[in-house]
Amino acid sequence: MRILLVHSTMYSMVDNARAHSPLLVQMRKGALEYCVLALLSRSERYGFEIVRMLSKCDGLITGEGTIYPLLSRLRRDGLVETTWRESSTGPPRRYYRLTAAGGAALDHFVKEWRRFTAAVDWALEESCNATAQFES
Repeated sequence: MRILLVHSTMYSMVDNARAHSPLLVQMRKGALEYCVLALLSRSERYGFEIVRMLSKCDGLITGEGTIYPLLSRLRRDGLVETTWRESSTGPPRRYYRLTAAGGAALDHFVKEWRRFTAAVDWALEESCNATAQFES
């Protein structure tokens, strides 16, 4: 019996073993909410649309069980606001959009992220340089 695996959102969320590496899980925990805010900074979106978009990025693969609680917390914290809209393909959808506070939180994160990644990149480069010198 042959089973045909078709790449889909659920396939990406469930079958990608790298998505569950402890290191990647920890890094994703710290950045995921800001990735959601960044997606919402471009336009308002509904929850499953956010899940689908994140599933396209290898390191950000996540499921509805992570995104919906995160969206609820962002709403309680005043970083996003919501509206309900009818859908032509099913039940009404809750759309999320960034608030001014959410935009400010995203701006702060971007500045800190750039500073942090520059420092990590520098340390990694120095480590590679030092290793190359010892091997010579």
